[in-house]
Amino acid sequence: MARLIDRVGSVDGGLLRADFPVLDRPREGPRLVYLDSASSSQKPRAVLETMDAYYESSYANVHRGLYSIAEESDRLFAEARTKVGRFIGAPVPGREVVFTKNATESLNLVAQAWGRHHLREGDAILLTEMEHHSNLVPWFILAEQLGLELRYLSVDDHGQLALDDLERLADGVKLIGVTLMSNVLGTINPLGPIVEAARANGAIVVGDGSQYVPHVPTDVTALGCDFLAFTGHKMLGPTGIGVLWGREELLDATPPFLGGGSMIRDVRLDGYEPNELPWKFEAGTPPIAEAIGLGAAVDYLQALGMDAVRGHEIDLTAYALDTLTRRHGDAIVIHGPREPCRQGGLLSITYKDVHPHDLSQVLDQAGVCVRAGHHCAKPLMRRLGVSGTARASLYVYNDESDVDALAEALTQAEALFF
Repeated sequence: MARLIDRVGSVDGGLLRADFPVLDRPREGPRLVYLDSASSSQKPRAVLETMDAYYESSYANVHRGLYSIAEESDRLFAEARTKVGRFIGAPVPGREVVFTKNATESLNLVAQAWGRHHLREGDAILLTEMEHHSNLVPWFILAEQLGLELRYLSVDDHGQLALDDLERLADGVKLIGVTLMSNVLGTINPLGPIVEAARANGAIVVGDGSQYVPHVPTDVTALGCDFLAFTGHKMLGPTGIGVLWGREELLDATPPFLGGGSMIRDVRLDGYEPNELPWKFEAGTPPIAEAIGLGAAVDYLQALGMDAVRGHEIDLTAYALDTLTRRHGDAIVIHGPREPCRQGGLLSITYKDVHPHDLSQVLDQAGVCVRAGHHCAKPLMRRLGVSGTARASLYVYNDESDVDALAEALTQAEALFF
């Protein structure tokens, strides 16, 4: 891992690219410039090889067998849980980290298990206009089922949450759901006042950390949230593995989400007794290889150092904002804070009146991969007054040459369309 870091506390994206096979795939024309990590990150060899080795030499189901490779699977699965828990500063990793299939399932688990058990008709939930659909739709469904009131923190013209009305909106709420980092604007939301408002009303805070945890040093105790959802595939890990962290006492007071094998201690014809944490939330065969792969991704990120990861992205975001603005001027609109220290490495852009899908296809011809569309955040798109954007997102394997490639590809797009 030492070769990945060119000096203490600094990440070199150019060097890291060698660890990601897809970024070196044979292709005609320009090299592949991957700028869609906010959707899903690429996977280093360390993750791929760890998962292959598990399938080749240790695979067996967990929590079932007493033979040697089953016990080895149990150990590797438990070690992965501990790694993930320590990565986010979980006080009790072995009980507070629940494996799901993605952040969406984690948030649905909170809504349908904690929410249905603790909320009553007329109770209020406070959300924000910048939430991903995964932190909106589960609450819509629950509100329809229970007759809940939904309230919203608005987004100001600078892409920040408007907190002036927080005290009024939070009055009497039972739950506040908030993204820690917007998947459209890159805005890093100030959790402190939101947690304070929740505590003043006896409410819990559910954080969507899907964009935050892969990029920013995370300590759930310092954040102050009660539940935190995130996903493996955005942090160098495989698809099919998500995480729900919850305070131990809250998870203990939450009934199971899914029923079946593993989540029970006992079953009789007149009922059942749920298992201990975290297994009461992990019905059936879990994503074993995926959890082990996520553990390897955590190892990789920790070897880099999350402070270095964050520093690299701040520097690269600053370079991107300056480069794109200088080269494209009024032709380009970059939505969001425009302050690298207050945002993640996300550049959600509109370019003149070019449809984002058309722009994305032209950029692809130059080897540049960006996401186009509403990014599963339609309410925020309406607030911005656009149908969609082209979003370039940066990660550890990107460097200034990737930003330059994006800027040049936009110049080619301008020549084509205008």
